[in-house]
Amino acid sequence: QVQLVESGGGLVQAGGSLRLSCAATGSIFSINVMGWYRQAPGKQRELVATITSGGSSKNYADSLKGRFTISRDNAKNTVYLQMNSLKPEDTAVYYCNAEIAIVGLRGTYKYWGQGTQVTVSS
Repeated sequence: QVQLVESGGGLVQAGGSLRLSCAATGSIFSINVMGWYRQAPGKQRELVATITSGGSSKNYADSLKGRFTISRDNAKNTVYLQMNSLKPEDTAVYYCNAEIAIVGLRGTYKYWGQGTQVTVSS
């Protein structure tokens, strides 16, 4: 069984920073792409950023480039999202996503975390 556990959300004032973490646990053989998505009230879930297994390729939503940085620590099976210069419109539930190969199984499977709330006050 594999789980993604997010942490680091909370309440912050506009202009502040937060760092989200997402750790994958379980019978993991390898992890391919990892990423962050967010969903604001009344809106669809949207891409924030993704990072490949080696960390060499990162993809960001155009509106977030320059403020958010994704990184990962493969030794810890963890992906991070550093969020700077936060704005009230960044308020959302942030979800971690990972494509994981499970020990003893063929193929890869996509997993989601439970989500962590980020609230930015003006």
